[in-house]
Amino acid sequence: MAQPLIEVTDLLAQWRSGDARALDRLMPIVYGELRRLAGRYLYRERPNHTLDPTALVHEAYLRLVDRTHPQWRDRGHFYAVAAKVMRRILVDHARTVQAAKRGGNVPRVSLEALGDVADQRASGMLALDAALSSLEALDSRKAQVIELRFFGGLSIEETATFLGVSKATVISDTRTARAWLHSELEPGGVSC
Repeated sequence: MAQPLIEVTDLLAQWRSGDARALDRLMPIVYGELRRLAGRYLYRERPNHTLDPTALVHEAYLRLVDRTHPQWRDRGHFYAVAAKVMRRILVDHARTVQAAKRGGNVPRVSLEALGDVADQRASGMLALDAALSSLEALDSRKAQVIELRFFGGLSIEETATFLGVSKATVISDTRTARAWLHSELEPGGVSC
């Protein structure tokens, strides 16, 4: 297992140095993990979502390779950025869905319940994004811990290493941030 981790970090360093061929060698190694991250994101979405894990990974890939000077420090940093990119794609998609529901050129269908579910899921993604943005304004490290652990799929140890803090700090930040987000996202929750 250590060899692929070292290989990913080495290939990221080569890509950062301008070796475009390193990206071709990197993607087959990281594709499975990116697809797993995409699956975690989409698990929380509505069942008939127009994006599937493969489409989300491919869209994220296009955005990641479009970076002219990637500054990846290591494997954890790469996955953290990939997770943020996937979150942005889903938030943009949710905004598009909500815009269409509010008067886009889509004709009204009598299946109100189906539309309500899709709208609630899109609203939920937007609410989560807004709550994470608010948390980031209050305590950027706690917001980053949530993003790395739950959206990026990093372990406590990987998150601690990436942020340069102890495992106990990551555990504490996770608990505090989850409680804060829960209060923000609950109907009638207290806004901090």
